Amino acid sequence: MTALDLKVFFDDPWWLVLLKAVFALVFLLLMTLFTIWYERRVVGFMQHRKGPNMNGPFGLLQSLADGMKLMFKEDFTPKNAEKLVFMLAPFVMAIPAVTAFCVIPLAGVVRIPFTDITTPLQVTDLPVSVLFILAVASVGVYGIVLAGWSGGSTYSLLGAVRSSAQVISYEIAMGLALVGVFLYAGSLSTSEIVAAQAQNNFQIFGLSFPLWYCVLLIPSFAIYLISMVGETNRAPFDLPEAEGELVGGFHTEYSSMRFAMFFMAEYMNMITVSALATTLFLGGWHAPLPFNLIPALDQGWWGLLWFVLKVLVCLFVFVWLRGTLPRLRYDQFMSFGWKWLIPIALVWIIAVATFRIGSQEGWFATPVFWVIAGLVLVALIVVSFLGGGKEPEEPAAPAGDFDAFADGYPVPPQGDQQLPELAGVLVGEQSDDDEEPGPRRARETTKEPS
Repeated sequence: MTALDLKVFFDDPWWLVLLKAVFALVFLLLMTLFTIWYERRVVGFMQHRKGPNMNGPFGLLQSLADGMKLMFKEDFTPKNAEKLVFMLAPFVMAIPAVTAFCVIPLAGVVRIPFTDITTPLQVTDLPVSVLFILAVASVGVYGIVLAGWSGGSTYSLLGAVRSSAQVISYEIAMGLALVGVFLYAGSLSTSEIVAAQAQNNFQIFGLSFPLWYCVLLIPSFAIYLISMVGETNRAPFDLPEAEGELVGGFHTEYSSMRFAMFFMAEYMNMITVSALATTLFLGGWHAPLPFNLIPALDQGWWGLLWFVLKVLVCLFVFVWLRGTLPRLRYDQFMSFGWKWLIPIALVWIIAVATFRIGSQEGWFATPVFWVIAGLVLVALIVVSFLGGGKEPEEPAAPAGDFDAFADGYPVPPQGDQQLPELAGVLVGEQSDDDEEPGPRRARETTKEPS
């Protein structure tokens, strides 16, 4: 692939750079307000109800009404809070989400209205733009940690600790999922990765078509989708905000606009990771088939339309998961990240690197390669069916008398232990008022268990 000339981003006058920055910020804020409404409407559809439909046409102004409500709510600070850190934490979380969006290409080269100036619809680009996004996104966790620590609450602190461990584990998997894209595109620049996916790299019936990396690198795309849900603390991975365990998680002590900033930062992060998925795996701002066969529909301001539609598809994945899956246990969540996602990503990187080198060196044209590959595949199948050995035996449970309420709470019988027949449900021998205070115990029966 021929490298693009990134100097075009540095030759723009200052007022044009400022204009594009303002456009990107306004676009992100409007997408945030729309995403809140979008999620409620989609979840309402899944649950056979209407969702917001009163404020504005189709309820589109519901997000604005919620913002006004939070603006006029009481803003309080806990007595034991570290006030300066408590006040700055929401900004630390919100600013990285906005900053990362400046290297996302929203469209190709466009003409500024009422002028003859053309420029890429992207604030700037770097030779390492993807690494810049990952670095900036990782700063956002500091806002969560500082918010949980400064609130002076145990629940907030537990949510902050959970979030730090969660981000570390799933950012590793996310970064590994992107390595395959770098190997295929030969660049870490977002605009160059989009341009690489627009090349005709797939042939069928004598015709050439561009094939996005979500198809060429299906395992990388799947790992990224899982990691982006864990990275943004969304259901079913919303362990730092588990209201059933931690009241509200790291933002338990926040109210009014400071809580609104956490609320908006979550949706901004959703939009940012969805935009990154669109850029790296879904062809960026380029039109899908068959619209990309028409040159007029695959350039200029049309790219913004295709980009928004692809981002909405990724946001639908977030909403779909929230409406269908229950929350995982924390140990299940961390075990899945460290024991499955990261090893699978490492093996997949080795496979992609081997395939790329083999394509360049012509390995696949020799029969020896296919013979070796077949033998390896047969060996893996044999090991998968015959391996594993004998399953470990479960330790034998102690036998003897069994009292289900011995420790003050009911426990099931184990091994040779047997629960007395009709234990705890016999009536007539003693009324509840005559029982001694303390944990209720199973009444003994004269009948011996068979």
